[in-house]
Amino acid sequence: MIAVMRPFGEVVASPFEVSHTVSELKNLAKFLKSLNVETRVIMEYTGKYFQPIARYLHDPGILVSVVNAIRVHYYG
Repeated sequence: MIAVMRPFGEVVASPFEVSHTVSELKNLAKFLKSLNVETRVIMEYTGKYFQPIARYLHDPGILVSVVNAIRVHYYG
């Protein structure tokens, strides 16, 4: 599930689904790059599951940050 927001909660793209296929991940990266603004992706750490997705987004130059939701929850 993907949602695109700007700072202060402005919605750029309402949540939508992306299949975990090469073509759909490349299309997602192209879409994010087409926004012509600095794009940052925040993903939830899910073992090794996130790694291929993060790679497809990182390779074209998108900043990808992976967070562990449980640690974030207990940290603050």
